[in-house]
Amino acid sequence: MESVERLRRPERAITLREKVSYLSRPESYPEKPAAVEVVQTHMSCVFLTEHHAWKLKKPVRYDFLDFSTLEARRADCEEELRLNRRLARDVYLEVVPLSVTREGALRLGGDGVVVEWLVKMRRIPAHWMLDDAIRRGSVARQDVRRFALVLAAFYHHAEPVALDAAQYRRRFERDICANQDGLSAPELSMPLDLVRSVTAHQLAVLEREAPLFDARVTERRIVECHGDLRPEHIGFGPDPLFIDCLEFNREWRLLDPADELANLAMECEHSGAGWIGEVAFETYREATGDDPLPALVRFYKSYRATVRAKLSAWHLKDHPDPADQGKWMARAQRYLELADRYAAPAR
Repeated sequence: MESVERLRRPERAITLREKVSYLSRPESYPEKPAAVEVVQTHMSCVFLTEHHAWKLKKPVRYDFLDFSTLEARRADCEEELRLNRRLARDVYLEVVPLSVTREGALRLGGDGVVVEWLVKMRRIPAHWMLDDAIRRGSVARQDVRRFALVLAAFYHHAEPVALDAAQYRRRFERDICANQDGLSAPELSMPLDLVRSVTAHQLAVLEREAPLFDARVTERRIVECHGDLRPEHIGFGPDPLFIDCLEFNREWRLLDPADELANLAMECEHSGAGWIGEVAFETYREATGDDPLPALVRFYKSYRATVRAKLSAWHLKDHPDPADQGKWMARAQRYLELADRYAAPAR
């Protein structure tokens, strides 16, 4: 039970800048690291020491999440811990308070008035991660089979989600239209003909192949998945592990496993290792007996590539430097071209 002292508000508001400044200093941590590396995203700041990663949620608010209050950030930290322990139990350690002492000093853990919450994780060596292994060309077929078997078991044992088939298709229809609108913003300078062609094809498939999508629901294939399965989230430790699941929006985790694997396959192809997705799907089929049809998988890949194109293009708003602008524009373009390739009739 927390003391009254810990629940009191500090005499003045502690700014995000002050919190980040404090957490960027090595002396702030119990392990007294030699250095702290800071990684910023739209929604969080991650502080990397030699042995741990500490994630702080930014007090942001978007259409799809609200971290504007301390209690909301605490709840999300606890949800991140719970969900990620499904597939990376030994990585996600605890939720730790950042407090202010009576003297007005910030302290990580310990007594005082809580002004922030952080997720404490074990830091995973970069060379364990699939994205790093792809860059080094060191991924073996057996590596892929090992992690795909873990995923297949995870999906197989997950509780099916009760969902209406028409509702499932409407969710895609809504999001495809949102992708088109997002990529059509004039300031992004995306090729509008290509955007419209890709999204029109996806909507046509959704209508023409409605029985394929309905069957996935009636067969009770929709489960609570990882939600953001990409190479940078898959590790080859002593046992395969999967980090950074999408914790802040449950609807975005309610997926067909074929959709989630299609996203991974698309990302691997984007990285120049398309064979990884093929082996992952092959292993999944062997382990579960589920054999999603190619037309469905191609749709999922095209849709997911369009989502990634939109997210990449949105980075243009936050990176005014011309070098960064060029990088994110090229990345968005590559994803959109990949989406178009999947949308084309199978050859």
